[in-house]
Parts: sequence; C-alpha cells; structure tokens
Amino acid sequence: MTDPHNYLTQFWAEKNPHTLEFWQSKGGYEFAKKAMEMEPKALIDLVKASGLRGRGGAGFPTGMKWSFVPQKEGQQRYISVNADESEPGTFKDRYLMELTPHQMIEGIIICAWAIQASTAFIYIRGEFPFQYKRVMEALAEAKKAGILEGGTTLGKNFPLKILVMRGAGAYICGEETAQLTSIEGNRGNPRLKPPFPAVVGLFGCPTVINNVETLSNLPWILKNGNDWYRQWGTEKAPGSRIFSVSGHVNKPGLYELPMNVPFKEVLEKHSGGMKGGRKLKAVVPGGSSAPLMTADEMLPINMDPESLQAAKTMMGSSAIVIMDETTDMVRVAYNLAKFYHHESCGQCTPCREGTGWLEKIVARNYHGGGKESDLSLIDQVGGQMCGRTICVLAEAAAWPLQSIVRKWPDDFRKRFGKQFDAHVAERVAEPAHA
Repeated sequence: MTDPHNYLTQFWAEKNPHTLEFWQSKGGYEFAKKAMEMEPKALIDLVKASGLRGRGGAGFPTGMKWSFVPQKEGQQRYISVNADESEPGTFKDRYLMELTPHQMIEGIIICAWAIQASTAFIYIRGEFPFQYKRVMEALAEAKKAGILEGGTTLGKNFPLKILVMRGAGAYICGEETAQLTSIEGNRGNPRLKPPFPAVVGLFGCPTVINNVETLSNLPWILKNGNDWYRQWGTEKAPGSRIFSVSGHVNKPGLYELPMNVPFKEVLEKHSGGMKGGRKLKAVVPGGSSAPLMTADEMLPINMDPESLQAAKTMMGSSAIVIMDETTDMVRVAYNLAKFYHHESCGQCTPCREGTGWLEKIVARNYHGGGKESDLSLIDQVGGQMCGRTICVLAEAAAWPLQSIVRKWPDDFRKRFGKQFDAHVAERVAEPAHA
C-alpha cells in the first residue's frame, strides 16, 4: 500500500483546513454517516479489530474500553474528550484542535454512536484560548449546517449535545477521573478505581474518556478499513502517532510517523540531528512522567509501546525531549520536582508529602548543599510513593527523578560542596507558579 502515514496531519499546510467547507471537500462527515449505518456493537467490534489504542498516556485499546460500557435501555451515557494537554513536552492535540477541529468532532460522533451517548464534553486546557475559539467556531458551523441539529445528528434521529468546558490550569485534571470530578463542578481530585468510568463515570453514569488524537483516528479507520490502518506500526500497536519533538535538535516540531519508527530515525532524519553537532546525553521518550533514557539505551529502540516498556520506560504522550552533553541533569531534576510538587492535588499523603520532599532534596543539591546519601534518599522517597496513591501522579513524579539519580549521579556529585545558602534554597523550593 502507498497511502501516506500522515493521515491525521496531511491537511495542516493547506488553506483554512479548520473550516467545515474544507473538511467536507475532503469527504468529511461521510465517515460518521457510514458509522451510523452500522449497529453500535458492530462499530465497536470494528474499532476493536483495528487495534486502535488510546493516544494519551496509558495506551489502552479503544474498542475494548467502549465495550465495557453497559447498554441498558434508557440509561444516560457520556463522552469526555480529554483535551487538557498539560504533560510537559506535549503539544500535538492543540494543533489538532486548531487546524482540524472537524476531524475531532467527527470522531466524537462516531464514538457517541458506538456507545449510544447523548452528551459529550470537550474538556479543553484553560491555557488554550485560541484552540477553544476554533473548536467553538467548528461546533457552530456543524450546528448551522444541520450536522448537529436539535434532536438529530447527520439527519438521523440521534440527539447528541457536544459541550465545551475549559480547565482552570490544573495538570491533575488530565487524569481521567479528576477530569470527570471537575466537569461535575467539584475540585479536580482523582477517584478510586474500580468502579471504572466506563461503568460509573460522569454523574454516576457510564462514560468513555478518549483524547483528541484518539478520536481523530476514527474517521480514517471508517473510511479506509482495518487492513489499511494496520499497514503501519506493530500488531499490538498499529497506525501512526504524532510525536512532539523538542530540545537540542535542529528541527523541533510535530512529526506523524508509524508507531514503530526507530528513535534514531526520528532524531537524525526528521528532527535534523543534534543541534551544534553535540553528543546526545539524555532523552525523555514519552512526556515528563516517563523514566529518562541515556543515549546508549535510546538509540537502538523503536518508538512503539512494547519496545519502550521492555526498555523500562514508556511511550506516554509521545513527547520526545532531547538533551545534549551540555545538559545539567540536576537542573532537569529540579524543574521536574518543582512541577510535580506544584501540581499534586494533595489528596493522597504519599504524593502530597513525597513530592514536597523530592523538591526539597533536589533543591538542596541544585544549590550546592547536597551529599552522597541524597542520591539514595531520592530513590528511596520515590519508591515509597509508588503504588500507594489513588492516581499515578506520584509515579509520574518519582520515575523520572529515580532514573536521573541512577543514570547521571556524577551530575549531582559535581555540585557537592559548592556555595550553599540555606535561605535561598528554602525560598526557591517553594512551588513554581509557571
């Protein structure tokens, strides 16, 4: 097959791809019509067979998630579109909403028909005012054109409301159950699972939560079929993925590539190689919550979930941050520690206290007051946080810091015994409001 693997981003360089006129000129909303001609269960089975996995952090099979939704007569069901893209290093969903919002909306309609949901919430990051405007304009276009009109959707007797809710700057609301709590009007704290949202979610009703990129895949699967979709990636992780590449490279940006693309190809071919010809030192392979990798660990790896998991890291949000030999890993650790301490919701003691301890210990080292025992202390505190909280923010804080002290201990040792002002260290250890 010769179809382009960049089907999600293929129109980004064209004129006005965000408009309904443009989307319909490319066959837009015909794919949702095709989906609505199918029985909902058959549609779920189709998405299951495609192998589409969530494009957020966990990578759970999309069709399987949909199949967990109970189909009791008269029961209210919801969709929550996770557009709260807050993972450091990740910037793909903002462009999907900005440049092709109708692609996402069509994906929402397909998902809604599959699980027979009558209401979808798009939970969009508060720091995305322009993307919010684009999504609202796209919804207005769809309503004016009769695509979403009163009690019908695409002319079919299927009422669907799509509502937009803006976040208030909380990283934790990217966690699915915290997002539901926020939509309900409460403080965005995660919930215990089980029960899982597919069974007991928004307002106590079954709810599917998918992110923007996941839903944007659906029209193309409906248009071209599973064999087409499975020509890229691996058996367990087919299709393409939008990689957010930043750091010390010549061409940072967004690259839609087959799921199993070699990291070396991403670095050398697509990102233009290391800036200034410097050597690669460290890589964040999947957003800031992923364990960091050394150059030797990363260069032989393909960027599919199983390959990264085997290397003891994860694909996460597919955000690749590349660092060269000049990078001070203590400073990297300090920035991460400040971020996760600030973003902890404080509900669970191991996370609330653990993120604070990690920030204080790393701050002490950053400002020259560290000692050898701090390396094992950071590792130990991180270990005591993991597996003891309602959500995985504790792991997101611990894993990268543990990987840094284990793989780059000499960066810490270089700072031992330097000029240290305890008052300065205490002041800078306060949460950052960035």
